[in-house]
Amino acid sequence: MSKLLYGIVFALAFILVSANIGYELIDAVSTWNLSNYIKIFKSFGKRIVQFDMFTVLLTGGIIGVLYVVLKWLYQLLFVPMNRVRLIEEVGYIREVDRMSKKDMANLVQKRKNMGKPPPVYPNGWFAVAESRDLKKGESKSYSILGLDLAVFRGADGRAHVIDAYCPHLGANFAIGGRVFDNCIECPFHGWRFSGDDGKCKKIPYSSKIPETARVKAYNTLELNGFIYVWYHAEGIEPTWQPPEIEEITKGQLVFGGRSEHYINAHIEEVPENGADISHLAQVHGPIMAAGVDLRDTYNRIWEFGKHEWAGEWKQLPEGHIGQLNLTHGLKLFGVHIPVLDMKVQANQIGPGIVYLTFESSIFGKGCYLQSLAPVEPMKQKIVHQVYMHWSVPMCIRKFFLLGEAIQIERDIMIWNNKKYESKPVLTGTMEDQMLAKHRRWYKQFYSENSPTLHQSKKDLSW
Repeated sequence: MSKLLYGIVFALAFILVSANIGYELIDAVSTWNLSNYIKIFKSFGKRIVQFDMFTVLLTGGIIGVLYVVLKWLYQLLFVPMNRVRLIEEVGYIREVDRMSKKDMANLVQKRKNMGKPPPVYPNGWFAVAESRDLKKGESKSYSILGLDLAVFRGADGRAHVIDAYCPHLGANFAIGGRVFDNCIECPFHGWRFSGDDGKCKKIPYSSKIPETARVKAYNTLELNGFIYVWYHAEGIEPTWQPPEIEEITKGQLVFGGRSEHYINAHIEEVPENGADISHLAQVHGPIMAAGVDLRDTYNRIWEFGKHEWAGEWKQLPEGHIGQLNLTHGLKLFGVHIPVLDMKVQANQIGPGIVYLTFESSIFGKGCYLQSLAPVEPMKQKIVHQVYMHWSVPMCIRKFFLLGEAIQIERDIMIWNNKKYESKPVLTGTMEDQMLAKHRRWYKQFYSENSPTLHQSKKDLSW
C-alpha cells in the first residue's frame, strides 16, 4: 500500500514539476524539428540538477500533501476501523493536572467502593481471541477468567485453547512455542502437547511419556470471527452454543471494523444495561457530536439534536438468551427525521456474547457483535465488530461503529466510577421491574464454586 501511494505521489509531482517540458515537447512535435528534441532533453537534465531551493521545497511540499491526502482517502474508503481505548483513556476525570491518566485511573480503581458484587467469573462461552488475529501455525498468550491460556491454530486451521504452562517445568507454551500439526511444542525442552486432549505426544529425549504429562484442553468454538472458550466453575461440559450468523458466513454482511475498550466494573454491570431502558434517555439522548464526557453532553450547544429510544427486555424460551427490542429516532430542532429511524434487536447470549442487529431506513440491515470477558475480577475487555451489507461504503460502516463506540464510552464513564449495588432501591415501574427481572435471569450463570471477588482478588494495579 505505501509503495503504491509513493508511486502515485511521485508521478503526480513529476508531472507538475515538468509541465513546462511537456509544452515544449508539443511545440517540437508540431514542427518536427529533431534539434529541438535534443535541446529540450538537455534543458530538462539541467533543470533537474539546477533546481533552486524554492523549487525543491515546493516539490517536497506537494509530494507531502499528496501523500497525506491519498493515504487519508485510502484509510477512509477501504480500511476497516480499529478503535482501541485503554482503561485509563476513557471514563476518568483527572483531579490533579500533573497526574497522568494512568495514575488517575489506578487511584480511582484502588479507592473505589466495589460494593458486594456476585461471583466475578460467570459460566458460559467467552471470546478469548478474534479469528483474524491468529494465523495458521501461530500461538498467542491470553489471560481471561483468572486463567492463563495458550491459544494456537493447528495445521488443519482449527483453533485450540490449553492451559498456558507446561507441566514439566512451567514454561509458557505461547511464548516461543512452535506449532506442529495440531500440537504445540514447549519452548523450554521441546515437549509436545495435543490441542485436542492436552496429552503429551512427544518428549525428544525420552521414549516413555509419563501419564501425568498433560495439560487442560478447553472446549473451543470458532464462529462469526471470534474464538470462544467454554468456562464452567463446576467443570460441566457445554450445555448450549452461540448460533452462527449465516449472513456473515455467506458474505452478505461484511466487516467494517472493530472497537476495543476496557472497563473497571463487575461483568454483570455491562449486560444489565440492556434491561435498563430508563438510562437511555439520560446517557444516550444527547447527539453523537456531544462527545463522551458526561459533563459536556448536556451543554446547551447540543440541544438542537436528540436521540429518542423506546424498548423492552425479555427472556427468551431458550433460557440462556435475553432479548432487547428497541426503536430509535432522531430529532433535529424539534423535528423528527424519519429517514434516520432504526429498529434494533439485541440478543444477550449467555454472560459474554451479544448479537445486535439493526435495520436502517437508508442503509438496510447490519449487525454488531459484542464480546465481553473478564481479564481480571473487576476489569472487563469488551470488543465490538460491525458488519453491514457489502454494498454499503466502508466509510458508512465505520461511522456506524464510531457511533456505537461513542455510546459505549459514555457508559464506561458511569461503570468506571460506580459500585455494584446488590440491593438497589427500585420503583414499581415497568423500567425498574425489567432490571429486577434481568438480575434474576443472570443468576443462572453462577454456580456453587463460581469464584468471588474475595477469592480471586489479585493486585489490581498496573
